[in-house]
Amino acid sequence: MSEKEKTEQRLSVFKTYKLYVGGKFPRSESGRVYEVTDSKGNWLANAPLSSRKDARDAVVAARKAFGAWSGATAYNRGQVLYRVAEMLEGRRDQFVREVADAEGLSKAKAAAQVDATIDRWVWYAGWTDKIAQVVGGGNPVAGPFFNLSSPEPTGVVAVLAPQESSFLGLVSVLAPVIATGNTAVVVASEKSPLPALSLAEVLATSDVPGGVVNVLSGRTAEIAAPLAAHQDVNAIDLAGADEVLAKELEIAAADNLKRVLRPQPVDNVDWAATPGIERMTAFLETKTVWHPTGSLGASGSSY
Repeated sequence: MSEKEKTEQRLSVFKTYKLYVGGKFPRSESGRVYEVTDSKGNWLANAPLSSRKDARDAVVAARKAFGAWSGATAYNRGQVLYRVAEMLEGRRDQFVREVADAEGLSKAKAAAQVDATIDRWVWYAGWTDKIAQVVGGGNPVAGPFFNLSSPEPTGVVAVLAPQESSFLGLVSVLAPVIATGNTAVVVASEKSPLPALSLAEVLATSDVPGGVVNVLSGRTAEIAAPLAAHQDVNAIDLAGADEVLAKELEIAAADNLKRVLRPQPVDNVDWAATPGIERMTAFLETKTVWHPTGSLGASGSSY
């Protein structure tokens, strides 16, 4: 048998995509999957169809990871995020293929988008130990006191990834959340979830602790509803919700969520533009400490 005949007879090994929850790769609790197709309608893979139970499990994992991640030094978080960028660079060709298939782009355009995505991750990694200096500091006080304000992470953030920008948009909404010490439950693009599910594999093999990022795929509305109403979710980014769904989720979130980041109209979003710090400050709380100036009794110390 010739080498050509052997090649022709070989069966392809199709990839099994799974969820990413608590640093592990479970199948959906429901056992359901749905077909993911390319821009021409050709089958690419079966993606897990997450259930409400999967969403609740992801919140539990994110809450468990929050204490250690928020308590890590900003410098350490920056190192961890930079390591993710290194690994993305090593798997660049895979992501170029997945982005090209997902969004119907040429290889050159997909490569440019992947490069921009890796650069975006590095950009946020560099902000981890700088954001506190920009949004915190000493405040002028008229009296025998001084006070200092410093930012602290909000907590567990549900992130609805953009529907049309499957990789660059995803990283643009995820990276600022975890760079500032929050943990995340990500709902991948319903139409194009494969780059997000592959990103989970990178996170799992990097230094990001399990539970800091949890990735779910499936019907955005079905997964987002329990996340918005969940009592242990502190904030939600509605980037991937349309106008109708966003309004429903805002109502569901009104009872318990501290922060809701509303989506911008799709026509007005340029994910390739250099971001500001708005997505980082959106999920930060400000803690202010007051202290008297002058003598502190027997110690004789003054400030």
